[in-house]
Amino acid sequence: MSDLPTARPEEVGLSTQRLQALGARLEERIAAGHLPGAVLMVLRRGRVAWQAAYGRRDPAKPYPMRPDSIFRIYSMTKPMVSVGVMMLVEEGRLLLNDPIGQYLPALARMQVATPGGGTVPAAAPITVQDLLRHTSGLTYEFLGNGPVQQAYNAAKVFRHAQTNADQVATLGSLPLAHQPGTRWEYSRSTDVLGRLIEVLSGLTLGAFLSDRICRPLGMADTAFQVPPAKQGRLAEGFAKDPETGADQVLLPVTQPPQFESGGGGMVSTAADYARFVQMLLEGGRFRSTRLLSRKTVDLMRADHLGDRPADPVLLGEGWGFGLGFAVRRGPGLVPTPGSPGMFHWSGMAGTTFWVDPAEQLGVVWMMQGIGQRNHYRALLRDMVYAAIAD
Repeated sequence: MSDLPTARPEEVGLSTQRLQALGARLEERIAAGHLPGAVLMVLRRGRVAWQAAYGRRDPAKPYPMRPDSIFRIYSMTKPMVSVGVMMLVEEGRLLLNDPIGQYLPALARMQVATPGGGTVPAAAPITVQDLLRHTSGLTYEFLGNGPVQQAYNAAKVFRHAQTNADQVATLGSLPLAHQPGTRWEYSRSTDVLGRLIEVLSGLTLGAFLSDRICRPLGMADTAFQVPPAKQGRLAEGFAKDPETGADQVLLPVTQPPQFESGGGGMVSTAADYARFVQMLLEGGRFRSTRLLSRKTVDLMRADHLGDRPADPVLLGEGWGFGLGFAVRRGPGLVPTPGSPGMFHWSGMAGTTFWVDPAEQLGVVWMMQGIGQRNHYRALLRDMVYAAIAD
């Protein structure tokens, strides 16, 4: 359970009745076999206004979901790593426009794939800012079947039996999908940032995140592994996708990993991640602990894409991207409610969070269902914003 200050929904301008309606809808979906269970936390005006666990922790076992259940958060690791990089920027350890090759020589002289199947030298270096905003030219192996994705798969850039240094060396030997700085494409950029943190701090990525972010914020269950004493709290998904029948394989997290993926390797609880969200809501501060300055958080949640093209499926119309999160550009275009300047990101197995500074609102959602993730992201936005009473 969270030890954040609590309030009744009406005390912070929310409707209990409407949040209960959201819960009832979730219970209907769980009863229909659409997901095993989930945990939801809603923060407003500095207090937890709603915290609820729904369904079962593991569909193969009778135990109910608990608020302290542990989830694989996949790409919700990325904002934490991005905050870690910005802490090093504030310390003067690097600049956002530094070429990454200055710190990771394997990425100093990159080639870029051409439509004819060849390569040309990169016209500009990959910068730290490019990595934070996903304009590095790197990609993910699962984003299509183009020549660069094929090269990633052949080189097994996704393998668990490697270190962060190994992966950077592999990426440096492969072509980029785009010229650096020219296009937003979701990618292994944040994995590279994880290695950058290791080089600059002298710590493993897991040790750095534990020492500099998790421990100061009190995120006791957030790490790259679930230790034996906590494995009874680990949430699981269905063995097969309830819609397609395809096998659903989740990240192994019960043993210490060799590869601490900055792009998607961590586990957490709703209460832990709510502390991280509250820190962002408060402009880099949580209680008496300050991780970042308010101006640095403002920079992170600003749009850094401008008119650069982006993948319309993964980012969507109406969204830009900052230094670690997607950022809503305006009140329209996006097919869900929200305020200009709200920012968010999500994980492959369905976890998501968003921060709406204009509404002093933060939401954390934890589930484990790969194929169902888009449905619940939209459902939550619709029904949480519908609960705002003032």
